[in-house]
Amino acid sequence: MRRLTDIRHLVIDMDGVLYVGDRPMPRLPDLIGFLRRHDIGFTLATNNSGSTPSQYAAKLARMGVQVAPEEILTSATATAQWLARQYPPGTRVHAFGEASLREALAGAGFVLADEDVEVVVASIDWEVTYEKIKRAVLLIRRGARFVATNLDPTRPTEEGLVPGTGALVAAIAVGAGVEPIAIGKPEPTMFELAMARMDASPATTATLGDRIDTDMEGGVRAGCATILVLSGSTTRAQAEAYGPDFLFEDIADLLYHWERQTLPAGPQL
Repeated sequence: MRRLTDIRHLVIDMDGVLYVGDRPMPRLPDLIGFLRRHDIGFTLATNNSGSTPSQYAAKLARMGVQVAPEEILTSATATAQWLARQYPPGTRVHAFGEASLREALAGAGFVLADEDVEVVVASIDWEVTYEKIKRAVLLIRRGARFVATNLDPTRPTEEGLVPGTGALVAAIAVGAGVEPIAIGKPEPTMFELAMARMDASPATTATLGDRIDTDMEGGVRAGCATILVLSGSTTRAQAEAYGPDFLFEDIADLLYHWERQTLPAGPQL
């Protein structure tokens, strides 16, 4: 795939692509409108599990974009869906993370517990403490399976790059002496779940993101085309050295070129 007009489905990252913090990127509503007008299916897929799909939908609504929660896939919901394939309802799971993670796991039929658990799921925790890390470590050392929603070392904010889920997961992994099974990008699981939602195939799907190590690498592993924007975590030098299928400054730049390629040809003179 080397033309934007060949893309019929998109797996779109959010942080650093659609917005940074509470600041929307230029032409964000125009991009979503363009995709809907041209029947290009999309799933907003983020490794950030600190909010629920409904909360993300509300955030985008404040930015002038109407997206249904069903069009949003977080690493927490992806992890819950993946675990539901591995374990029956009622399985006891310990959640190291925010309420959004607990909601996703409970919604998938798991029993949240702090003792006698089969799985420990680790994610971002805005109020992390030593006691929380210690509890997770002890459960894993007692035999619980260790699963991480993602391994992002950082995340972009208006202040700059700050520690991400991977930084917290690393503390648990070192303490437990066990490496986790990761579900979020760059693992292909999230892309496969997103494509299943859209009834899409890798041949017509592209990943749109700002990170090489998650969005681009994950897209490649899932067999998708790659669109990299420079509005988040990647510099132009890094991007050019990597060589994605498409490279743009931001989504406004992407939309400008996509619109030009989509316009009908003028009359032949």
